[in-house]
Amino acid sequence: MPVTIKRSIELLGLFLIGAIIVIGKIIIMPLLMSFFISIILLPVYRFFRKHKFPDVLAVILPILLVIIVIALIIWLFYNQTSFLLHDYSKIEKNITTHLNALSLWISRVFDFSPTEQLKFIRDQSNKFFSYAASILSGAAGSATGILLFFGLLPIYTYLLIMNRNIFMKFILMCFEPKEHTNIKDVMQQIEKMGKKYLLGLLIQLCYITILLWAILAIFGIKHALLIGIIFAFLNLIPYLGALIGNILGVLITLASSESVVDILFVLGAITVVQFLDNNILMPRIVGSQVKLNPLISIIGIFIAGTLTGISGMFLALPVIAVLKIIFDRTEQFKKWGVLLGDEKPAKPMHFPGYPLTKKISS
Repeated sequence: MPVTIKRSIELLGLFLIGAIIVIGKIIIMPLLMSFFISIILLPVYRFFRKHKFPDVLAVILPILLVIIVIALIIWLFYNQTSFLLHDYSKIEKNITTHLNALSLWISRVFDFSPTEQLKFIRDQSNKFFSYAASILSGAAGSATGILLFFGLLPIYTYLLIMNRNIFMKFILMCFEPKEHTNIKDVMQQIEKMGKKYLLGLLIQLCYITILLWAILAIFGIKHALLIGIIFAFLNLIPYLGALIGNILGVLITLASSESVVDILFVLGAITVVQFLDNNILMPRIVGSQVKLNPLISIIGIFIAGTLTGISGMFLALPVIAVLKIIFDRTEQFKKWGVLLGDEKPAKPMHFPGYPLTKKISS
């Protein structure tokens, strides 16, 4: 078959996969999320089974533990947000002060009068609200999707853990017996990677919240815990989440403080915490389990976000890591494993199976 036809079929296959994901994301995304949650809960399940707990109870107890933890996090976030809303009058005053100062600075530097600024803000606000209204017009459907997503998570997780041996047998029956050893190795690597990576993210969530809260509290920044929680959760979305977290941290500080210096404290604290996380803590926690090409990772995150939303952005890296494990152990797709990884070959033109080019004499 000509190469152009083969590549066209591959592109058509990728397009169909993307279309299936977009159409069925309400079912696919909670299933994918449940798959990774079940990987985390497997050691807990095995612990209960080791201590003679019934099979059903050994599955339900870890799921209940996760639900309790999520409920506590939601309560903590709601509690901190309510503290912020209690200062509404002060927030309104601070925002007015900052906006007046910004207006005077714009008038002085850009010769843009306050009247022209108000007209510009009014026009942009009308556009923004019309855009927001178009988004909120589908709020009922999106709310149903969110309820369905979180409602399916515990059901999928329970069924995946309970029926894992059935799924494993099905996968083995799809391949020749000579491939079974390789498949078992792939499954073990996926479980090891998923467990270490996702547990690392949970640990990261805790220490970023505590570190940022402690540093901001030392400098007397109001709502330090809320800023820490928001930034820690947004940081779970690689690359893009940290940027949004910085912006929200600055906005909360602007709303709760009249001093611009506090913004510098917040940005400095976030920078310090990010440096510790990226260079010291996270490499030790996750180690070498997920070594992915940064460019491919960013592209994958944006594609996943476009197709499936925030849940896709969060799951993009572990999914890419799973694909890399599979590709590295499959002769047909090994080149894609090289593309997804960050191993930099010293001599890219020299490797087994690649014909060496002859040196052309001058």
